[in-house]
Amino acid sequence: MESKKNTGFWFLFFAVALVALFLTNLWYGSVLISWQEVWAALTNSSETSKTAQIIVQEYRLPQTITALAVGMALGVAGLLLQTLFRNPLAGPSVLGISSGASLGVALVVLLGGAFNIYWPESLKIMSELSVVLMAFAGSLLVLGVILFVSGRISNIVTVLIIGIMIGYAVSAVVGVLQYFSRSTELHAYVIWGLGSFSNTSTDQSAFLLIATLTGVLFSLLFMRQLNALLLGDNYARSLGVNTKQIQLVLILVAGFLIALATAFTGPIAFVGLAVPHLARSFYRTSNHRILLPAVILMGGVLTLLCNLIAKLPGYDISLPINAVTSIIGAPIVVWVIVKRGKVKKS
Repeated sequence: MESKKNTGFWFLFFAVALVALFLTNLWYGSVLISWQEVWAALTNSSETSKTAQIIVQEYRLPQTITALAVGMALGVAGLLLQTLFRNPLAGPSVLGISSGASLGVALVVLLGGAFNIYWPESLKIMSELSVVLMAFAGSLLVLGVILFVSGRISNIVTVLIIGIMIGYAVSAVVGVLQYFSRSTELHAYVIWGLGSFSNTSTDQSAFLLIATLTGVLFSLLFMRQLNALLLGDNYARSLGVNTKQIQLVLILVAGFLIALATAFTGPIAFVGLAVPHLARSFYRTSNHRILLPAVILMGGVLTLLCNLIAKLPGYDISLPINAVTSIIGAPIVVWVIVKRGKVKKS
């Protein structure tokens, strides 16, 4: 009974925190706007100034929606991968899908410099849309390779190792392109690699949220199978779970969510790795009927918090999101490793 009370309390707490952080992200920024003006801008009221309306609707709202969507996507993807591989350190980067996105962006940003090609302004290849599309295409390409391999290899650990090797190979190709690229293109690529929630338009952020919610809601259909996989493949098969099929589906869902998030914001470090561990610590359970909704809430809370921290210096530009997520996420991962070491020792 006490456990159910605690579970209900944490769900309520993180739901309230999510709403509070969402509204705070709309309010806080380099330009001071009152709560009344924020509300008036959201409702298209005539009482707000044109400047406040543009700032809230065209900059802060898309950025906040993007942060929320990415947090949910990476949190769910991280939980799916950790359960699938039964590895607490599995995260969005382990399958090489984030590296695939980096390759796509490197091709569109760095390839001209590597071959000394100067693109005409009318065909400028480094537009925001082309970067997003190539990042998504690169992610899906690697995901396709992973699905092809996993369909022919029964050992899921082998699939994990192959994914890591693909990531290394892709990173090597990107490194070569970086070496031969010009300083302008290299700078643009490095900035993309630092991650940002502010590069999406209103339409792009809406698409990202809808696509993310689709993937997240689809993952909720597999809570029973995920619980069965925790006890091993043999136990899952004894319950009638088609383990090979479920593995393919879970890799596809996780890969889709990672590809979405990385394409629009760049590689965001530690969120997918840290959020599932935070959920297990707060809710003290491994039941996916609780953990999946929990990581959806906590992923959004964490990225909205990181986005707010990135804006705290008060300048016209924000801190790189990867710097903030790494500062928060790295200690969590270290804590998990230390805690697991103590448990095994005892």
